[in-house]
Amino acid sequence: MDATGPWAGRRFTVTQRATLKTDRYLVTGTGPDGSEDRVLAYAEQRRFSLREQLTFHTDETKSQVAFTVRERTLLDPGEGFDVLDAEGRPIGAFHERFFTSLVRSTWVLEQPGAPNAVGRERNRFVAVLRRAWDWLPLDLVPFAWPYHFDFESDGKPVMTVDKKIGLRDRYLVEVTDPGLDLRLAVAQAVALDTFQGR
Repeated sequence: MDATGPWAGRRFTVTQRATLKTDRYLVTGTGPDGSEDRVLAYAEQRRFSLREQLTFHTDETKSQVAFTVRERTLLDPGEGFDVLDAEGRPIGAFHERFFTSLVRSTWVLEQPGAPNAVGRERNRFVAVLRRAWDWLPLDLVPFAWPYHFDFESDGKPVMTVDKKIGLRDRYLVEVTDPGLDLRLAVAQAVALDTFQGR
């Protein structure tokens, strides 16, 4: 998953497909006109699992592992998540800033050899509205209003994650920092959906 082959682009779409038992995430490349092309990664997340882990495969056949996201510790979810390549080597990590996120979700993205990137919800009003929605007993009904995250490092843009309006969770991700590993970007984008507030 480097700068060659199917991962040569810096824009992709993450689409969630929710079922009663699992959340499924399909990652596709996205052209400048917004059109989606080939599948880049696929993952399934079991609901109500004790320890959070997501294994991303290269496609929906699940025949080849691309990378894995693993919760650091069961006792303290605030410790964050590690992202590992197909051989189990570390790519990077991310965690949510708990107290800051009570009002406006804030995530820290870590990649070895690079300064940390901090991502925040762009719109404070939508952030509060989304939290109110989370209190409702509507687990299988997604928050339909669009929201956006901007990740920056030392005041420079790193990537953006834009949730599109609709009943199905769908995110457009654009990576602006050429040094950011795309596997780490994908993992963080999916975490904004599946690990938010856990």
